Amino acid sequence: MSCLRAWFLCVFVVGSGATCCDAADRIVLARLGPTQANLFISNADGTGEHGLPQSGSLDYDPAWSPKGDWIAFTSERAGSADLYRIHPDGTGIERLTDDPAYDDQAAFSPDGSQLVFVSTRGGGRANLWVLDVATHQARALTTGNGGDFRPSWSPDGQWIAFSSDRESSLPDAKGRWERLHLVDIYLIRPDGSGVKRISQHGDFCGSPKWTPDSKSVVAYCMLAQETWDFRFGGSNGEDKLMKIDIGTGNATAVAAGPGVKEQPAVLSSGEIAYLRMDPTASGVFYGIGKPGPKGNDLRSPSWAPDGTQVVFSRFVSKHVTEPVKQFSKNPKFDLYGTAWLPAYDPSGEHLAVTRMKPGGGGVSLFVVDEGKPARAILERKDLILAPGWSPDGKQIVVGVGNFTAFLDSEAGGKKPIDPANGGAQVGIVNADGTGFQIVTSGENNNAFASFGPDGKHIVYRTLGAKEMGLRIMNLEDHSIKVLTSEWDNFPVWSPRGDLIAFIRRTGSDFQVFTVHPDGTGMTQLTHTKGNEAHLAWSPDGEWLLFTSSRMGFKDEALLIGAPQPYGEIFLMRKDGTEVEQLTDDQWEEGGPAWQPHRADAASMKQ
Repeated sequence: MSCLRAWFLCVFVVGSGATCCDAADRIVLARLGPTQANLFISNADGTGEHGLPQSGSLDYDPAWSPKGDWIAFTSERAGSADLYRIHPDGTGIERLTDDPAYDDQAAFSPDGSQLVFVSTRGGGRANLWVLDVATHQARALTTGNGGDFRPSWSPDGQWIAFSSDRESSLPDAKGRWERLHLVDIYLIRPDGSGVKRISQHGDFCGSPKWTPDSKSVVAYCMLAQETWDFRFGGSNGEDKLMKIDIGTGNATAVAAGPGVKEQPAVLSSGEIAYLRMDPTASGVFYGIGKPGPKGNDLRSPSWAPDGTQVVFSRFVSKHVTEPVKQFSKNPKFDLYGTAWLPAYDPSGEHLAVTRMKPGGGGVSLFVVDEGKPARAILERKDLILAPGWSPDGKQIVVGVGNFTAFLDSEAGGKKPIDPANGGAQVGIVNADGTGFQIVTSGENNNAFASFGPDGKHIVYRTLGAKEMGLRIMNLEDHSIKVLTSEWDNFPVWSPRGDLIAFIRRTGSDFQVFTVHPDGTGMTQLTHTKGNEAHLAWSPDGEWLLFTSSRMGFKDEALLIGAPQPYGEIFLMRKDGTEVEQLTDDQWEEGGPAWQPHRADAASMKQ
């Protein structure tokens, strides 16, 4: 095998000693999260707002120290999420953690000498760790497969309160595939002993904050289903702020204003403060509704010890078509974020991706050539999803239509649960934007198509009241062959032509399968609790990229603003072995695409 042909494989050969393949593989993916986040300080009423030094990256989740001399925060300026601190006047910035894992959600001990924070460094799940601020040494506080979030140290130093989904089975939302977030309030001693749950299990209570006497915590609470209904900050409704006695577990409602309230705090004056996120109003509020700093881009407020100032982050989200570099757990892979469900052509020179038009009003299909402006080749008032290239790079297959389960705004904020789900069809367009045609028909939802390597067939999923599964269409005569008849989705045809990988619903879970194009050799590759999705082949057909929820939530679901904030990108061999995690953060990531190496692609054409 030549070095060029081996380029995709050598990085995986353990102990091979290969030296000819130094370049990293490029993988693009859709990332639903902020593209920039900056820290700001204002007076408690919102006046006098000014920014702290900006990194041009993501700075978020600030926490004021008990003495008021430091603000700890999370930043992705150096790659993965790590903890930093800075003085409130913007001086003295210091990095506190330096680990490729995800570190976030810091809270100070009463004397300011330690931080309790959330990290995945203990095996990929979100657990609590404690950091000595002076030495930067960290120790694990909690372990386990559930997620632990939003810790808060009691004023007397005796307890750390936190929220956790450790007792949750992560059920799916009503009529949906996204997972509800069942979360409880727990206590733990700073030495790791005495773990106990103090909230009633079955729904959601999160972000506990202590009362000054260390006898109670205040949390925001809602029904389990509302952790989906309120997830985007765009739904009308109302949750409750609850005061929970740590000795008895008795919970009483706290008087507060209307709307969806998050991340409460008890100020030194005894006043309750919180973040409100709903269509009526967004920003900081106090008591029964007195406003503070405003904006639906405002996140994670934290107050100075005397309550006169508040620090917070403002999120900017610009889903650009041109790929933007982001952190990768494996330096053999360069990861880039872009818009929806990207796909590379076989040459590796052209990237297809879809993006909503600014202000709504439809979706555009773009082709992006490196170093050149993106060019729109197809525009529609309904959705365009999941482009896939023909083997000769001359055509792109897409799903089009009003399949509203993928976009709240398309259904006026309501998502139908009928199988057809608004309707969709498979269309094909030339790479220059000409010749668009719909190739499927009927009442079913037909979408997520992939070309076979001969360019004469496509595989796609169909879903309706009477039938479902994968179908193979002969593009010459439009004849259709039934490949499967179960709840199957996201089919992708291997470049070698020997396998079709897809996602199958098994009970309430979604797993990766492969099957031969003739319907034989059905094989289940994953056996996880939760969701696998969004498959992509390596250019040599030996590896599969996919999205997985297997590492669980890393933060409370409502605080991220994405439908599936547990989504991470994984890699595995085509037989399901050698599974590796490539992303590790609290944002939603999906729709990976593997760029063919250009020199290798050229050699294969010769």
